[in-house]
Amino acid sequence: MAPDEGELEVPEAAFGPIASGRDDSGQPVHRGWAPVGGRRRWMEPFVLAMVGATGGHGYALQSQLDELGLANGAVDVGQVYRTLRDLEEAGQVVSTWSSDRVGPQRRDYVLTDSGFAALHEWAAVMRERTRLIAEFDELHRLVHLERPG
Repeated sequence: MAPDEGELEVPEAAFGPIASGRDDSGQPVHRGWAPVGGRRRWMEPFVLAMVGATGGHGYALQSQLDELGLANGAVDVGQVYRTLRDLEEAGQVVSTWSSDRVGPQRRDYVLTDSGFAALHEWAAVMRERTRLIAEFDELHRLVHLERPG
């Protein structure tokens, strides 16, 4: 089946690694959505998307994540670098030392083909989350409309 206009065609095999099984209650577990404390991790998909869009280095990515309001307060730059290191170990990003002669030396990151495939996987996960949020919003609206007073 051909993709809709504006959609990227992604091989079905690219979707395998994100869905990594089911938790004890039978819910699908997606890499990066596993509960961490009382929150869910959003770092990996956003870092992949930002590196794919503009490339970058840790502090620039932290600034972009802060602008999005990804965390309550400032995003931990250590978490950004841990995510970049994990993505590099997974072969989804590669880094090189910056050739800038101004300021401290830093590592610049770019996506690999595997990273682009993972980004497409995350897009599918995010579309599903968007669908679920829309379902919740509709249920909430119905409850609110039916509630007296």
